[in-house]
Amino acid sequence: MPSDWNDYDGSNEFWYSGKVTRRRLLGWGAGVLGATILVPAPWRAAFGQAKPYKIGTIQPLSGAGAAGGKTSLVGVEMAADRINKSGGINGRPVEIVVADDESKPDVGRRKAEKLAVEDKIDAQVGGFLSNICLACMPVWEEAKIVNMISVCLDTTLTTSKCNRYSFRPFDYAPAQAVAFAPYLVNKLGKKWHIIFADYSWGQSTRDAYSEQIRKAGGEVVGSTGIPLGTAEMTPFLSRISGSFDGLFGIFAAGDGVTAGNQAFNLGLTKKYRCRRRRHFGGHQPAGARQQDRGLRRHQSLPSCSRRSSQHAGT
Repeated sequence: MPSDWNDYDGSNEFWYSGKVTRRRLLGWGAGVLGATILVPAPWRAAFGQAKPYKIGTIQPLSGAGAAGGKTSLVGVEMAADRINKSGGINGRPVEIVVADDESKPDVGRRKAEKLAVEDKIDAQVGGFLSNICLACMPVWEEAKIVNMISVCLDTTLTTSKCNRYSFRPFDYAPAQAVAFAPYLVNKLGKKWHIIFADYSWGQSTRDAYSEQIRKAGGEVVGSTGIPLGTAEMTPFLSRISGSFDGLFGIFAAGDGVTAGNQAFNLGLTKKYRCRRRRHFGGHQPAGARQQDRGLRRHQSLPSCSRRSSQHAGT
């Protein structure tokens, strides 16, 4: 498998063979994706001597955000492939330079500096975990490189920490909270306890929903933060107690599954009906909806008067 990723044909076969399974996707070797690589192109000859646009993409291909980062990379590769098959950009091909941030802000910043200084990319498209997006934004600003954020949802990215080189072409937590909080309060329950991924995105999303729940006439009676990538959440979840109508969970990717399973094991879902609402970069693909329904069936969640809801993003 690792050798397949040393040439673009191998990568293309992986995506377009029709044999991509969840097991195969998550089984990528760290040795393959742990380093910065330039993806070669079988269409290169069609562009003659035209200089390619080099597009950097920083993704968490290992660590806590790996599952989401790998699928984000799929989207970037497919976009580049489609652009090049359509004649490129003004007759110039697109080549992507991939960097693994290892789900760590300091590593992400170093990889961003390398992309800007050594690889001399023309633009950056990527970013999955918000704390890493925040760490890298000053690099793009200093290098005057356009940064198109692909997933990160932290509120401050396009508010207090916004700069002229970084863009987010989708909605963010405050907009989602304005749309969803009235439903939580008017249809599900007045009093909520929020459990959240305790880093920049989870914290800003907690604040956004807390504000809108209160504006809708509801109440947030408490919140519990759980560090990103925590495998054993029981010590945090077991402290949740008190009188309220529902749990609202704010987690990304695998952490959401972990939280749901361990809440079920603790009996929390016997007190609070589990009703999830998942978001990936502001959108909910059909696959995510199907996964959500499957998780509910797998857990055999009981139908009770109290409820919980889960919001997933990064």
